[in-house]
Amino acid sequence: METKATIDRFENDKAVLVLKNKETIIWPKNLLPDNAQEGMVLEISIYDDKSETEKNTKQAKNILNEILNP
Repeated sequence: METKATIDRFENDKAVLVLKNKETIIWPKNLLPDNAQEGMVLEISIYDDKSETEKNTKQAKNILNEILNP
């Protein structure tokens, strides 16, 4: 999924991003491009990471097995 957001303002170490539907996202300022400034339009891409999800699930199951079957 891809969407665009505009940097509305900065509040301390956070940025307030406004989406096209007027919803806001609070985002860490240090994760924005170095030249980020108010009014800049950003393209945001969000994708699932199936391999990382599977890895986390396997790790959680292993921990549970260690706890429940010492």
